[in-house]
Amino acid sequence: MQPNIGLSPKNLKSIAEILSFVLSDAIVLYTKTRKFHWNVSGNSFMELHKLFEKQYKILEEAIDEIAERINKLGAKTPGTMQEFLDMTSLKESPGKYPSQREMLGELLKDHEAVIKQLRRYIDDCDEKYGDMGTSDFLTDLIKEHETIAWTLRRYLQ
Repeated sequence: MQPNIGLSPKNLKSIAEILSFVLSDAIVLYTKTRKFHWNVSGNSFMELHKLFEKQYKILEEAIDEIAERINKLGAKTPGTMQEFLDMTSLKESPGKYPSQREMLGELLKDHEAVIKQLRRYIDDCDEKYGDMGTSDFLTDLIKEHETIAWTLRRYLQ
């Protein structure tokens, strides 16, 4: 049954597609953060191991909330790695195991890219599709990504 929440079926479909892109970026960023958590080594091993764990747990919670928001809007949530890889704007680096500094820089770059993309999606959801609820939801996600980006940036200074 389609939700009757003041948004047209066409707009609901477009918003769910946006959220599917957001979910895909979150899944790829989560996976990359886990990879770095598992493979970090060197002088600051334990500190970065714990930092990456904290960050992937934040992403894990966001992933569930994004997926549920897609369902709340009456759409099916993508759930395969292939779907996520087809929809993500982020790049993976299979077989590469960067240094601590490179890990931090790569995660920072990805979080900043997600923030920029979320800003565009917020504008679209609010102005183009009239969905203030999703705009507000995405604004909360930006805040999490900004905090993580700020933390990563501090390590690189």
